[in-house]
Amino acid sequence: MPQEPGPLDGPSVLAASASGSPIPAAAAATATPSDATVALPRFAPLRLPRVVRSLRWPDVELGPRWGRIALATIIVCALAMVLFSTHGPTILVPRASQIFASWEAGPLYHLLGPLKVGATATNYALSALILVMLAAYFVALAALRTLPGRLLAGCIVAVQLILFLGPPFQLTDVPNYLGYARLGALHGLNPYTHVIGQEMHDPVYHFATWANLHSPYGPLFTALTYPLAFLPLPLAYWIVKVATVSLSLALIAIVCHCARRLGRDPRYAAVLVGLNPIYLVYAIGGFHNDFFMLVPAIGAIALVLSRRDRSAGAVLMLAVAVKLTAILLLPFLLVGAQSWPRRRNMVIGAVLAAIPLAIMSLALFGLSLPNLSQQNSLLTPFSFPNLFGYFIGVGGGTTGVLRLATVALVVVVVLLVRRRGDWISHAGWATVALIASLAWVMPWYVIWVLPLAALGSSIWLRRAALVMTVFLVLVFLPSSGKFWSLINFNPLNGSAGQASQTLQAKLSWYR
Repeated sequence: MPQEPGPLDGPSVLAASASGSPIPAAAAATATPSDATVALPRFAPLRLPRVVRSLRWPDVELGPRWGRIALATIIVCALAMVLFSTHGPTILVPRASQIFASWEAGPLYHLLGPLKVGATATNYALSALILVMLAAYFVALAALRTLPGRLLAGCIVAVQLILFLGPPFQLTDVPNYLGYARLGALHGLNPYTHVIGQEMHDPVYHFATWANLHSPYGPLFTALTYPLAFLPLPLAYWIVKVATVSLSLALIAIVCHCARRLGRDPRYAAVLVGLNPIYLVYAIGGFHNDFFMLVPAIGAIALVLSRRDRSAGAVLMLAVAVKLTAILLLPFLLVGAQSWPRRRNMVIGAVLAAIPLAIMSLALFGLSLPNLSQQNSLLTPFSFPNLFGYFIGVGGGTTGVLRLATVALVVVVVLLVRRRGDWISHAGWATVALIASLAWVMPWYVIWVLPLAALGSSIWLRRAALVMTVFLVLVFLPSSGKFWSLINFNPLNGSAGQASQTLQAKLSWYR
């Protein structure tokens, strides 16, 4: 696995060249988009078994025409999804068959006029659009050496603004964010000990998808949403959308900044992260709060690269207070600090930030903590522990399988922390291991890996991120359920899966 020293090593800093070999960072920093020596990662040939060595994949590099077609295709597909989802109630928007308000649909509401499209046709059409976006994404990656940065930036901003205009797509949690906020701020009920269904008269109840689940979200995020409870529901809804898209663009900007600090062309980082179809359709399209965690988490990496270690520790605690999974980055930041004085400063910054955050949590929520236990007991059909348990015949993601996955995660993290080399890549591999250990896996979890894959020097980490993207796209396609039914394959048929489905039904609807 190729390694790179960090940007603090002065003249010895290296960047990956087009062929995968290192080139001086000074050359990478001065390269122009048309320069053949631009330091961009590339899809190196896969190493296949010796018996098929002659079938090794060649490097793919496309011209600017293909790149522009790919960018236009991504924009058109996003626009098609938004226009269709705003014309009226569809399966694209959760609970739309029960309630579909014009303020939820957005300014393009009824632009297409009344349409009559069945659920099956909608599933297949949406699946086709996502697959086309996936293909265009790979074409854009193969052609980006020939594309100017401004064009790429314009495309990223344009597609996110288009998605901003539409309603949240499938698998969204926006109504739940607002439900927990109103539960605590308006009704005086602790969202960590009470559920949205206890206030059925609140208008947000009709939009919520987890009516009987205690909040799994971190105390900082929950506290940030409390002021929204005092606003009209439509206004609060759009504020969440504005914040989500703004943080998404900020995340891409931070990733590009880090890429420059590491002596690499930021275009690859921007496209790998910002035009990923899961990033667009599920993370942005669903307006998920992962960006509230990722911006401070990747910001902490930027601060370490700038030797602002105390600030890095403090900022990371903000990410942890949004989602606990961000704590996984801490040991790798300590490795990246390189020396004891810098590590001490990072710990001091983390402690100084953790104290007021803990006081805030105690004041608002007492000793109650986010409800991670119930969420960790739920299974998605294609989570890796459930698939493992299903194929070995123990009934899916049983308690024993999940414990084994947790132990394996701890072992992997310890080994990666102790290993020398690129700490950003190691943090990326640890995140891959985290996702692989989870019983409840959603498609947008891949965005936890993408920034680290874009900044790390490991070609295999980038491949793993892309393979994970393809896998999650395929298993979460709206039409994929029909395919699994045709081949009679249901990983939730086991005892663990059936128990999970029963629990999910209880948590989804208030009884």
